[in-house]
Amino acid sequence: MAGSGLDIIFEDNHLLVVNKPSGMLVQTDRSADVSLEQLAKEYIRVSKQKPGDAFIGVPHRIDRPTSGIVCLAKTSKALVRLNAMFAERRMKKVYWAIVTAKPPKETDRLVHYLRKNEDTNLSKAFANEAKHSKRSELTYELLGASDRYFLVEVNPLTGRHHQIRAQLTFIGCPIKGDLKYGAARSNPDGSICLHARRLSLEHPTTKEMMEFTAKVPDDALWRHFAGPMG
Repeated sequence: MAGSGLDIIFEDNHLLVVNKPSGMLVQTDRSADVSLEQLAKEYIRVSKQKPGDAFIGVPHRIDRPTSGIVCLAKTSKALVRLNAMFAERRMKKVYWAIVTAKPPKETDRLVHYLRKNEDTNLSKAFANEAKHSKRSELTYELLGASDRYFLVEVNPLTGRHHQIRAQLTFIGCPIKGDLKYGAARSNPDGSICLHARRLSLEHPTTKEMMEFTAKVPDDALWRHFAGPMG
């Protein structure tokens, strides 16, 4: 909606589905930076003419430098059901990643063991189970190539911390701009080329199966891969 600061993909009485830009926090933290959660609350307050604070629930998040779909709850009932859905993996997330090297296979299933370092907020992937590690699984498919970069579609089958970033780096394919996970150079805007492209889930009240798609960032390389429709 123009003027709200939000790129709204879908909205009804229970859901607010938004295409988050890279660089924006999903949920408010200790910093003074404006979050998607705050913008959504203000949007609801103004659009619905609510006298006090509006309710917005956050059932899942994507990393700050990542762009793409975030599904927010507008009611407590929707939040409870969405929380369960995400916790139990009863939905499907699909990401697009632009990587700096061609993957070793056109399609593959990757299984690694990830260990998060709380001090650095980074996860390291291991080929075999390691102390304090968690099993991490995803599938990927190579969708396209440019002169220097490759587009892969990723379906994470587990929900580990930074798992796409860590697992792609493990196979020698760091995400463009992702200095923390092996990219040689940062992107000028501080983003990484990881985009939450599609989300499929059951509506929390109507039980209808829904699929949402988020347009890629307005960037020449992303447009090269996505085409004119984004």
